[in-house]
Amino acid sequence: MRFPPKSWKATAVTVTALVLGGCSAQQLDAFVKNSGGMDNLGKTVKEAFVGIDEPKEIQMGQGMAETLLGARPLYNDPKLQRYVNQVGAWVASRSERPTLPWRFGVNDSEHVNAFAAPGGFIIVTRGMMNALQSEAELAGVLGHEIGHVIRKHHLKAMRKGAWMNLLSASAAASAGGGPSEDLIKALVGPTKELYSRGLDRDDEYEADRVGIVLAARAGYDPWGLPAALQTLAKLKADDPYLALLTKTHPNPGQRLDRLAQAMGSTFDTLEGLPRNTERFVNATRALRVSASN
Repeated sequence: MRFPPKSWKATAVTVTALVLGGCSAQQLDAFVKNSGGMDNLGKTVKEAFVGIDEPKEIQMGQGMAETLLGARPLYNDPKLQRYVNQVGAWVASRSERPTLPWRFGVNDSEHVNAFAAPGGFIIVTRGMMNALQSEAELAGVLGHEIGHVIRKHHLKAMRKGAWMNLLSASAAASAGGGPSEDLIKALVGPTKELYSRGLDRDDEYEADRVGIVLAARAGYDPWGLPAALQTLAKLKADDPYLALLTKTHPNPGQRLDRLAQAMGSTFDTLEGLPRNTERFVNATRALRVSASN
């Protein structure tokens, strides 16, 4: 298998960086002071929200990924796992953070969904793989999840939404005198809450925009992600295997509308880029045979 795709062309498309919101160090100081002035707690919380460097981000993401895989393990198909890692690694190499230890996997779930964790850990469900129809669609879906990582959307969500849970986890870690790794382990509960609640809608829309850009940079037809969303839009809204996706994401129609506005005519000249449908069908043949039995 060769990557990049055949007949690929480098695409110079600029994505405007998003400045992450959240609490400043001064706001954190005030919050901790009002909570009793616990020095260790203040230090730990500030590290969690303000000073997450890349090694800590990777550790945190690994813990989140382990939590997700604890619920649904990887699908037992080494060839499929290698294939998804090859596609994902190539798309991620076109991003602003190519040196992260990117890892991609297909978990054994019939639900149609995909997940990202900080530091470069990305999981696609078996159900999502069955819903996709080409490698370009897979590249778009993985590009969307890569977008969450490079824009640090999950860290942003923790700053904004999991404040009290993180505070409790920080207190437990500080009381035990443990290092920052213990804090990361203590975030299992907030992790489950975050993935069940989902990210901000604007983060999802931004990840869609990043996904099509990364797919194009990687040499794929950028219309792969819109094609995948069109497939999802045709599925019944009350399908139980879509429940988490519809709960945590804008509906596919809304996402398509936003993408249409963002793409305009910019990507028209790239419409002939490869979809690699045959290679995708060959790579997922065993998965589809298993699903039909």
